[in-house]
Amino acid sequence: MAAKTTAKKPAIKKKTTRKAPQKKLVIVESPSKAKTIEKYLGRTYKVVASVGHVRDLPKSRMGVDIENNYQPDYISIRGKGSVIKELKKDAKAAKAVYLASDPDREGEAIAWHLASLLKDSNDNLNRVTFNEITKDKVKEAFKEPREINMDLVDAQQARRILDRLVGYSISPILWKKVKKGLSAGRVQSVALNLIIKRENEIRNFKPEEYWTLDAEFKHGKDQFGASFYGLDGKKTKLPNNEAVQKVLGQLDRQAPFDITDVERKERRRSAQPPYTTSTMQQDANRRLNFRTRKTMMAAQQLYEGINIGEGATVGLITYMRTDSTRISAVAKHEASQFIHDEYGAEYAATKPVKGKLPEGAQDAHEAIRPTSVFRTPAKMKQYLSNDQYKLYNLIWSRFVASQMTPQVMDTMAVMIEQNHVDFRATGSKVKFPGFTKVYKRGDDKDNLLPDLNVGDQVMLVSDNPAQHFTQPPARYTEAALVKSLEENGVGRPSTYAPTLDTIQRRYYVKLTARHFEPTELGEIVDKIIGEQFPEIVNVKFTAEVEDSLDEVEVGKENWVKVVDEFYQPFSKEVERAEEQVAKIEMKDELAGSDCDICGAPMVVKMGRYGKFHACSRFPNCRNTKAIVKDTGVKCPVCHEGNVVERKSKRNRTFYGCSRYPDCDFVSWDRPIERECPKDHHFLVEKKVKGGKQVVCPNGDYKEEIQK
Repeated sequence: MAAKTTAKKPAIKKKTTRKAPQKKLVIVESPSKAKTIEKYLGRTYKVVASVGHVRDLPKSRMGVDIENNYQPDYISIRGKGSVIKELKKDAKAAKAVYLASDPDREGEAIAWHLASLLKDSNDNLNRVTFNEITKDKVKEAFKEPREINMDLVDAQQARRILDRLVGYSISPILWKKVKKGLSAGRVQSVALNLIIKRENEIRNFKPEEYWTLDAEFKHGKDQFGASFYGLDGKKTKLPNNEAVQKVLGQLDRQAPFDITDVERKERRRSAQPPYTTSTMQQDANRRLNFRTRKTMMAAQQLYEGINIGEGATVGLITYMRTDSTRISAVAKHEASQFIHDEYGAEYAATKPVKGKLPEGAQDAHEAIRPTSVFRTPAKMKQYLSNDQYKLYNLIWSRFVASQMTPQVMDTMAVMIEQNHVDFRATGSKVKFPGFTKVYKRGDDKDNLLPDLNVGDQVMLVSDNPAQHFTQPPARYTEAALVKSLEENGVGRPSTYAPTLDTIQRRYYVKLTARHFEPTELGEIVDKIIGEQFPEIVNVKFTAEVEDSLDEVEVGKENWVKVVDEFYQPFSKEVERAEEQVAKIEMKDELAGSDCDICGAPMVVKMGRYGKFHACSRFPNCRNTKAIVKDTGVKCPVCHEGNVVERKSKRNRTFYGCSRYPDCDFVSWDRPIERECPKDHHFLVEKKVKGGKQVVCPNGDYKEEIQK
């Protein structure tokens, strides 16, 4: 019998699970920036956001060890626990960590704080920076990672610690001596002081009378204007009407006037350099009526990335916090090519405009410019919000103009004389528009004179003497205040927006018709700081401190030494102020009405957004009312109540019915007691650039208000 053979069963192979390859972790500040960068780097990278700072000094105490070389006691920011936990988890699983926060002091400090938190999770920590968020620049940056620059970190730390020492030393004195909720700071105290000094100049200003004498002359069929220049060829002022009448008495109105001098010149005007943070904020305020905070918010969005169709997200501008006007060779070449193609070779500057760098400028950054000049505002408009488009158009135009040839003007100045009385007329004509082809200015229009020559005669048509009085200096606008702070070397680009925001939130100043006006509270705070801490509001001293902090940034100064040199004399001033400053009683002013809940008198109180009415029995009675201003206009909806002026939560003026909530009429523009002649809708008075208009909110009817 044959033996049985058993067939071998085939061996079952065990399934091997492939381990997913480790990704490289990139940490940026904002989620929108993270999305843009992740698209550029591809699948081997994971990009996450820290959402700003993760560590800071504690809010509840000073947080600076004065006895131990001013060492800061950093703690995790409240609410960031889950973010930090997730970052540690991602770092542990990552092949390498790249800290890609913004390319400035603040960004370097954020990278250092992240590194301090993540060093136990991953020891392969790298720092990368880029001035523009475009595919090429981002990829280029990741080829050359570096270590964290501790000089930049120390410069930021020193500023933060100095601000904390000033704020947490002076603020408690203000709380004790004036009222709770007040604050002081290095830069904000100087800004407030500048506003109040200007207000005092306005109060103390004594107007002086002066006169002008304009005239209309005729040469053949041409008529033109001229102004009184002087007597016997010498410039002469007209201080009063008597002087004007004396001049007019010398003239023979029926006799001709002689052209005694004609000067023809060619004037060239060069473009300004591209924007720095400060000049961008100033121009956006002047040209677009943008508040500083609004400008920086729109600029941040343009820098971090905009989806320009088909899933392509790209940063449209370079980094928006810079005090440099430098432009890269690549950007200059691209601009030159664009100008040649779009406008012609005669418009392209052979030597691109070089702006003068301010002292201490961070020349590591370029000026603010478009990342590609070929992304014109017209092409980008469909992808941008209204605010983004306006700001991008401004940045793009200024940059392109800076790479264009000068504007050329033909100018003409004419002297007109009769009986020793001289008039002067000036005219100009644009010979070649140059950079103004892109970047318009308000004075680009032609102002032509007739073709006059020496020996020609003209006839007087009319004269117009006018009385004037010298005007006080104007209050600061946001643009003017930023310019003043920059010129005085106080603060740096990143500080201007939060500084202006703080002095308004504290109600130290208010914006009236776009100009800063100090409040009573602001003047009290400024007086205390000025008397007790004169160096804090000393512009020169504050600028010197800024210069020392800039020296820390380039490794020439030790940050502890800089802080100590400031703090030692300052601490003695704090001790003296504690003893010398008397408590200021801000007495409540009677409102002239009674509480409609308990019948007690109502008083005027000062709140975060200004004054309001409150019951004098507070806290037993908590009745409050907004202070409203009656316009005297009947409500156009219910016709029973009056239209009153109110303030929104953001301190913006609006108009509503005094019978609210029974009548819910509301308008941002002031209604007037007239109906639209077209549809009988109520009309409103609207503020527009250069004045006001009466418009119909329901249609296209409008009329200009004469000044």
